Amino acid sequence: MSKVMIIGAGGVGNVVAKKCAQNDGVFTEVLLASRTVSKCDKIVAEIHEHFPQSRTKFTTAAVDADNVPELAAMIRDFSPELVINVALPYQDLTIMDACLETGVHYLDTANYEPRDVAKFEYSWQWAYRERFEKAGLMALLGCGFDPGATNVFTAHHAKHHFSEIHYLDIVDCNNGNHGKAFATNFNPEINIREITANGRYWENGEWVETAPLEISQDIYYPKVATRKSYVLYHEELESLVQNFPTIKRARFWMTFGEAYIKHLNVLEGIGMTSIEPIDFRGQKIAPIEFLKAVLPAPESLAEGYTGQTCIGVQARGLGKNGEPDKVHFVYNVTDHAETYREVQAQGISYTTGVPAMIGAMLMLQGVWKKPGVYNVEEFDPDPFIAAMNEWGLPVDELAGIELVKD
Repeated sequence: MSKVMIIGAGGVGNVVAKKCAQNDGVFTEVLLASRTVSKCDKIVAEIHEHFPQSRTKFTTAAVDADNVPELAAMIRDFSPELVINVALPYQDLTIMDACLETGVHYLDTANYEPRDVAKFEYSWQWAYRERFEKAGLMALLGCGFDPGATNVFTAHHAKHHFSEIHYLDIVDCNNGNHGKAFATNFNPEINIREITANGRYWENGEWVETAPLEISQDIYYPKVATRKSYVLYHEELESLVQNFPTIKRARFWMTFGEAYIKHLNVLEGIGMTSIEPIDFRGQKIAPIEFLKAVLPAPESLAEGYTGQTCIGVQARGLGKNGEPDKVHFVYNVTDHAETYREVQAQGISYTTGVPAMIGAMLMLQGVWKKPGVYNVEEFDPDPFIAAMNEWGLPVDELAGIELVKD
């Protein structure tokens, strides 16, 4: 039985809080904090409405996650065992600093990103390893779905199916429809920064850079659809190729509809996706920050969202029984309408928030627990996958069928 502090009250924070309420045997007390406390209050009101049987005690507070002294004061006052960071990736380091200052464990769902540099890597957070280890604290990085569950799926491949993984393809399909002309399924600023950046994949010991959305192919997503998918850079590739050094090539694929790409091309063409601040009536503002302000909030897309997501990992390599070119696929399918009925969230928020709760649970139970800074694949995947099946993200497997081609 444990106290935790959740920082962030967007679509993912909503899911994490409600799954903690469902799992009241582990999460006995939760402080939900955000810059906008009214968002926290709304989530807690919905918890009382939809989960009246939950024994988890919730409180809310306003906090500036960029302010280490303010964060540290709130952590000291509440005394949680763990901070779950589902705020913006810009704020990872300040929250990690506050956790070190107060002696509290840490978990997030996405790697740190500087506001003013389009650079997505773990180097800043990995630099905290020695400090967390010396403090006897654990920081678990990237415990959402991708990254997060995809890392677990890769570890599952390595533990149960492969002596050596040679080729790894992570695939992410959202075959849903929210009815909006243009909207992003998670934070618009972060989403658009990732998509408009150059692509990268790992091959033969080095990174190969591509133009944005340069490489594509049609991929069959089991139980969902065949969709055109594009190579992007995604942060879990960085840790996976380090922790599984037999990998010769690792790629990340994501689906986008033609209308979405057309809207994005227009916005990029007129400079609205730029992170470089401009002067507007005497104030400095990055165009992408203004774009974020006028686009629909991801949590507002949930009601009426139809269709499914399919996210999985295909591995090829040397099988456990010596098979020279084994192929295996591990994946999850999630339905937007079902997640809305359960926790009033769309599927993208759900698939990120549930793994965050699971990772926190495993840390609090001591199943995944050791001092230092870690990525998810560095732990035993079995209890995580068992918990996914229990808490709403059923895991399926396909053997011998190559979904992603060379």
